Amino acid sequence: MKARAEFAMTDAREEAQRLGFDVEIIPFEFTTPSKPPVKRPRDLSDDLSPKSRAADDDGEDGTKPSEGKGAKRKRAPPTKGPCEHGAKKRSACKVCSGCPHGRLRTRCKECGGASICEHGRLRATCKECGGPAICEHGRERRRCKECGGSGICEHGRQRSQCKECGGSGICEHGRVRSKCKECGGASICEHGRIRSHCKECGGASICEHGRRRSECKECGGASICEHGRIRSHCKECGGSQICEHGRRRNMCKECKASKERGDKNASSKHT
Repeated sequence: MKARAEFAMTDAREEAQRLGFDVEIIPFEFTTPSKPPVKRPRDLSDDLSPKSRAADDDGEDGTKPSEGKGAKRKRAPPTKGPCEHGAKKRSACKVCSGCPHGRLRTRCKECGGASICEHGRLRATCKECGGPAICEHGRERRRCKECGGSGICEHGRQRSQCKECGGSGICEHGRVRSKCKECGGASICEHGRIRSHCKECGGASICEHGRRRSECKECGGASICEHGRIRSHCKECGGSQICEHGRRRNMCKECKASKERGDKNASSKHT
């Protein structure tokens, strides 16, 4: 490589002299690129001082530095599936992730749970906060018939409170478990009424006029139809409490008589 470079410089000098130019060619040297130094792992055992080596040995009580005070906590192996209490998610288990009040910590008002909004409700189901679980009709999406909510069964009722579907919210007496006095339902107050409908307890469903909010005309209750009546009792709206005879179902003699006959026939079959 070097001889070739010198030969090229001689040719260039002769050509310049032939043409009458006074040219000085400065020679240069070729250098081969050097390889970067290879970093080799150091043996840290050589750097340990006698004190550190002594500390690495077992202590007087037989404990190692990884087990004593100030040791880094080891992570537990990842867990999959339900917890030992039967909950599908460990975070949804009241025992594993519950607060001192027996609720999920994120949904407990007393603990200031993150899922509780400023109005004292679950943030996801609060209309004033515009919760994501509220549909365009102002109801919980899973309980809205028009939206085809997952909580509505084929009979047009809430799945958990449907007797024909065998809903989990129906007790052995054929009532909603939370509203059954004999079962001691959680929604029954000390006065023997549904807590949200009790005036003395200051129920949430009682409006400022002393009536049920959903049945109050002045408040524009949701149960008031366009004819100014309770929707379930309105003949023109085809209310659910109006029987085939055009009367209120609980006040119709013919419906009561047919129901009694059906009960007698059922009891005779069993006997």
